[in-house]
Amino acid sequence: MKVITFGTFDVFHIGHVNILERAKELGDHLIVGVSSDALNISKKGRPPIYSQDDRLKIVESLHCVDEVFLEESLELKGEYITQFNADILVMGDDWRGRFDQFSNLCKIQYFPRTEGISTSEIIDVVRSTAAN
Repeated sequence: MKVITFGTFDVFHIGHVNILERAKELGDHLIVGVSSDALNISKKGRPPIYSQDDRLKIVESLHCVDEVFLEESLELKGEYITQFNADILVMGDDWRGRFDQFSNLCKIQYFPRTEGISTSEIIDVVRSTAAN
């Protein structure tokens, strides 16, 4: 079974590890789409802390990840699922329902986020600490 997931994976943390390890448990091949810098700017209005090349290298170095690619557009999710012949799409439950339209292409699985941690919160803490 091929499993696919997507994310920015900026300021990599335990929540990222948790979702990737859980995704891998669903199949024997985990494919990860890492958001490009341009996509991140369009989604969040700011560039990521780490470059897309660094984020790709971080994600591909994980034992649970078999394949990585650069996600260029949110609108191409269906094409990525088809291109990689994915059986299951895994996303965090903060995206619940947003990808159900792809259920004709593969099974959709939403996992709960790891409580108490998020990239945005980490960045805010670092910025407030640096400002003081």
